[in-house]
Parts: sequence; structure tokens; C-alpha cells
Amino acid sequence: MTAPIPVRRDVPLAPLTTYRVGGSAAWFATPRTRSELLAVADRLRAGEFASEGHGPAPVVVIGRGSNLLVADSGFPGLVISLAELAADITFGEPDPAVERSEDATVVTAGAAVALPVLARRCAAAGWAGLEWMVGVPGSVGGAVRMNAGGHGADLASCLAEAEILDLRTGATRWVGPDHLGFRFRASGLHDHELVLGARFRLVPGDRTALEAELSEIVRWRREHQPGGQNAGSVFVNPVPGYLSAGELIDRAGLRGQRLGTAHVSEKHANFIQADDGGRAADVVALIELVRGRVADHTGIVLRSEVRLVGFGPITVGTAA
Repeated sequence: MTAPIPVRRDVPLAPLTTYRVGGSAAWFATPRTRSELLAVADRLRAGEFASEGHGPAPVVVIGRGSNLLVADSGFPGLVISLAELAADITFGEPDPAVERSEDATVVTAGAAVALPVLARRCAAAGWAGLEWMVGVPGSVGGAVRMNAGGHGADLASCLAEAEILDLRTGATRWVGPDHLGFRFRASGLHDHELVLGARFRLVPGDRTALEAELSEIVRWRREHQPGGQNAGSVFVNPVPGYLSAGELIDRAGLRGQRLGTAHVSEKHANFIQADDGGRAADVVALIELVRGRVADHTGIVLRSEVRLVGFGPITVGTAA
């Protein structure tokens, strides 16, 4: 009999996020197979991870942690990492009954696949359509959940279908983009709906030209966006393509604004940086400060892209 997957207690989450701040998960699991994932889901439904009789434990699924901010007090539920489970990339039509075509193909990627890796693999194989992903430091699962995008494209525009696991029932299904409730930098997926993978339709492209485009996107990102401890763009652009959140933050005079161990980036005003050893509470407080100042200055209420984990009810508007 196979030993049950271990579920660890009090696992630090900061090293698993790009902000690198915050506390620990009460329970943490890294399933390596689908059967192990389903076993964790069974234990979750059985109430094994509930604390002090408060009902089913809350759940967060993480990939690369590029859009998460974890509270300093941690997360009082179960965190499931897909890092060791869903990291495969395969090319070709998954249904053998579908006639293959030289004019298009399908790439299937697991939820833990890094978007830049997927972009590079597709370009190297001479398939076009996902070049924009090279500039987004997230995973396929997170990209589906938040409808990630950049450089004039987003996931909703190129997704063929996604595989969803319902943690409440253990059932999986493949669904198209019309059933995912996509909107700008958000989807209709609930916390109990876990993205296992996604399929994208690609068209032929010239490998040399595609790889040159990837290099140009990476160059642009390095030139215009800061590195370090951040979660990328904090706020959704109010009018995509016309009015950016960074522009509004600049108008409010907040570039470089510091609050405790967090500050608005000098390089790009829609990035909030956390200091090494900083506090998540400072990041959230600065998000609230920026949002309030921009609203006072322009009348526009910004919506945050950052997923807050373990904070409970707070005033920051989020994309979820």
C-alpha cells in the first residue's frame, strides 16, 4: 500500500512568493501525482485540516507565488503546491480522432509550468502565439486564475481549454474560456476550483523571428520594470491601453513613496517593493495609501491585482 502523502505543519510561505514576506501555512502539501492530490482533497473534505471545529479549512493553491502576498500572521488553512505535480509540456492534438494540421497545433501545459518557460519552448519549436508570456513571471495555473496578460495579449485570448479540479467533489473537467468567467486580470474561478493544466492553440512561426521577439520583450521588461521583491503590477489599469495605473500613481506624486518596509518603485510607479526582511502589513498599508490618494486626486478607485492570503476582511479592492 502506498504511504499517504505527508501534510506538513507550519511551513514558511515567504520563500515561495516573489514578495518574500509573510508568515507560515498551518498545513502544507506538495502532491507529486494526481492520486496524491485527490487523496489530499479527500482529507480536506473529511475535515482533517479544520482548526478548532470551525468547519472546512480554507485552501490556497500556489504555483510560483508571483501574485501572492501572505499576511505576517500566516495562513490558517491548507496550502497546496503543484510544483512537483503539473510541470509537463506536450505538443500535439490530445484527441487522436482530430485530424492533425500543419497550420496549427495544440500545446498542453501543466499548472506549475512557468510562463516564460512555456513561451521559450513554443518559440524553439517554431510555434507562435504565446510570446507575451516570456515577460510574465507566473505559472500556467495562476495565469488561468487571474487571466494574466502583457504586451497587448492575455490568457483569455489564446486559451483553448483548461482542466479544473473541484476540491469539494474530486471531479475534474476540461472547460473552454467561455466557462471561466474571464475579465480583465481576473476570472470566475473559486478557491475550491484548482487549475491542473491548460491547452493553447498555436500557429506556425519562424523560430529565429520568434526568439528575437522574446529577447525584445525581456529587454523591454528589464529596462522598464524593477527586479527585487515585488509581485509585478499592483493595480489593474483603469482603461487598458489608454490609461495606466502607473500614470495615475505618478500624477498623485507617489513615485518613491515609502511606508515602513515597503515603497513605491522609482522605476515603475505601479510596482510596490518590499524590503528584505520586511513586513506584509507594510505592503498592504501602502497599497491602501496609494489607492486612497489616487482616488482623492483623480476620482478613480484602483483595483488591485495582488491576491491577499491570510489577511481576512480588509479594505483593499482586489481582482478576485
